[in-house]
Amino acid sequence: MTDFWQQGAITVLQRLKSRPIEELEKEIEAIARRRRIVLLLPALYSEFETASMPRIVDELKRVRYLHQIVVSLDRADRGQFRQAKKFVEQIPFDVKIVWHDGPGMQALYRELKEATFNLEHPGKGQSVWMTLGYILSERDVYAVATHDCDILNYNREMLARLVYPVVHPATDFEFSKGYYARVTNKLYGRVTRLFYTPLIRTLRRILGQNAFLSYLDNFRYALSGEFAMIASLAMGIRISPTWGLEVSLLSEIYQRTSVNRICQVDIAETYEHKHQKLEKDRPDEGLIRMACDIAKALFRFLSQDGIVMSDAFFRTMLTAYMQEAQVAVEKYHGLSLINGLAYDRHEEIDAVEAFVSSLRCAISEFVADPVGIPMLPAWVRIAAAIPDFQDRLNACVEEDNRQ
Repeated sequence: MTDFWQQGAITVLQRLKSRPIEELEKEIEAIARRRRIVLLLPALYSEFETASMPRIVDELKRVRYLHQIVVSLDRADRGQFRQAKKFVEQIPFDVKIVWHDGPGMQALYRELKEATFNLEHPGKGQSVWMTLGYILSERDVYAVATHDCDILNYNREMLARLVYPVVHPATDFEFSKGYYARVTNKLYGRVTRLFYTPLIRTLRRILGQNAFLSYLDNFRYALSGEFAMIASLAMGIRISPTWGLEVSLLSEIYQRTSVNRICQVDIAETYEHKHQKLEKDRPDEGLIRMACDIAKALFRFLSQDGIVMSDAFFRTMLTAYMQEAQVAVEKYHGLSLINGLAYDRHEEIDAVEAFVSSLRCAISEFVADPVGIPMLPAWVRIAAAIPDFQDRLNACVEEDNRQ
């Protein structure tokens, strides 16, 4: 049995019954005649060699309401770019690939650097940002959606449910965030379950009433890579190039629209994708690095809001987080027991200890440099600095895709 409970500022759009996907898509198709929808797919070339991408492409072949699909392709040479292009040509409507390693795109990146924009941290965040600039160069796009390309059980219903609240004219939502259960025979989502949520609740205990922390705590899966937003909102947001991408995005959305225009939507009963490793002896990789970047992003946004974080504050936060995380372990142990799931308490406690080291790393790096790695600028700023840049970005992508 699902729930219809609305217990915070962010509207929750739960799955209350099984609605036929054909019915949902037919409704969106009628809307899409007036409101153009673009899907952004961030992908490494290596993901084209996995089982997830063929399934995603097969599902997207049957979608009829998208104006365009744009693949943000990273770590691909010319031959791999052509292979990826041939692969997505199976989809019977407009599909473009933004080839970030191509000579034309690299020249555009150099131009931005020469104009003093900080682009020294390549990765998913920077690639998504540049691809967003290409999509927004078409002025009549109404909404942009994105989801990851490593989803092993992908179903086109995920996309339909994600975009529906943002594009439907009878709603007033400008941003939707997808959520789902990360569970198979065991619980996954360790960074969310054992680090992000306990840390947010620790900060709320220490700081008391704080609207921003309450907002972050209201998301059922804050670190999901699935979201949709209207194009006018997308033009004004900044993005972090680090693992703090999702937290920075939620912070930007919070600052630029009303919480009444933000929703989270149940897009799948279960969600299966590749699992990042948690390796305590490699603090600069995987989940340990991810948790460190998330914490730094949180500290930065709180300090921007005028919160003073002293040595005493950080010492209290460390011990309070450990207590909050231990409570989370007990909760998920009970949840696993009643559902007959495998649950290794030792492994979960080990993960918490690893995340404590992530928190220490975040504190150290934040104190040394509170500003940290700059956010990638909003596209309205790029347009002000280099008025024709997006037009040339559009031309570059079109030229690459004619090869």
